[in-house]
Amino acid sequence: MSVTLNEPVGDFDVPATSDQRVSLSALKGQQVVLYFYPKDSTPGCTTQGQGFRDQHEAFAAANTVVFGVSRDGLKSHENFKAKQGFPFELISDKDEALCQLFDVIKLKKLYGKEYLGIDRSTFLIDAKGVLRQEWRGVKVPGHVDAVLAAAQALHKG
Repeated sequence: MSVTLNEPVGDFDVPATSDQRVSLSALKGQQVVLYFYPKDSTPGCTTQGQGFRDQHEAFAAANTVVFGVSRDGLKSHENFKAKQGFPFELISDKDEALCQLFDVIKLKKLYGKEYLGIDRSTFLIDAKGVLRQEWRGVKVPGHVDAVLAAAQALHKG
């Protein structure tokens, strides 16, 4: 069962950096951005994370909390977060439960070899836990600004 626009997102409880567990139910009352990315410390993922980092205060002003999600482990996430100075937590989805809920695992091709990987995607969930916007097959340039504009518009209601 995957998420559907304008429908409530099922609750989840997943491990994140800073020894935290993240559950949607605990975030009620705040908007949530989940951005799924393929791998820590790769060029596109670093640039994307830096974009969310640089707009952190603007997201906070729109009552929006941001989380990065990948299949990397917590140790890799902690290093990536520290090196880049991310002010938000990174969720480790090693068992792919969140990836499957949001249907972001896709067949990809690199140097002619096919593999299953995360399709760069972002989801905006409103303060009541309803999925309000999704971006799939994301290209990094300009993406964070688009997500921020949507979060601000949703916050203003």
